[in-house]
Amino acid sequence: MNEKKYDQSLNISTIGIREWRKRKEANDYNRYEATPYKALDKLYKKYKFNKQDELIDFGCGRGRVSFYIHNRFQISVTGIEANDKTFDEALDNEVSYRRISEHIPAPLQFDYGLAEGYEIPITANRFYFFNPFSVDIFERVVNNILLSLKKKERSVDIILYYPLPAYKRFLKDKTPFKLIQKIKVPGIHGRYGKFLIYRI
Repeated sequence: MNEKKYDQSLNISTIGIREWRKRKEANDYNRYEATPYKALDKLYKKYKFNKQDELIDFGCGRGRVSFYIHNRFQISVTGIEANDKTFDEALDNEVSYRRISEHIPAPLQFDYGLAEGYEIPITANRFYFFNPFSVDIFERVVNNILLSLKKKERSVDIILYYPLPAYKRFLKDKTPFKLIQKIKVPGIHGRYGKFLIYRI
């Protein structure tokens, strides 16, 4: 199934790329580009969520990953987006998606704001990143996750798609997260076309 047909099956519109308008934002936050559905299907086959899991999708864009995981695994999902126009598109997609997903009781929501300012709920235990921002911001987000673990101990996974070396170095050298799984997606994004799963 191609990207357009997959979007249609979820009653959403997530295809396309959006660059940041201002230079400062472009330095800190990467452009909007959705994770390929082919990659998400690979993740679906190799990695399983439990019904009690709660996912935070950082830099969710128009919501493709959020809708896909909510639909496939029927777990609680929150998407975080800092681009106002892209966030509005995610909300439009949510309205459309809900028309075909009313039978799924798991919560789904989108929050507008900067990822590094988002307070991590103590119930959240799965965190998704498709290279959404600079490593400096990634470090701050991960440190917020670690702070939430001091409030409530739990098993936590970080899911990276298109993992950049700086992200990997930070997790390996400066956090207690350990790499537990690698899922390659041949033919997509070259050597960066893979998922890395880290757990604490």
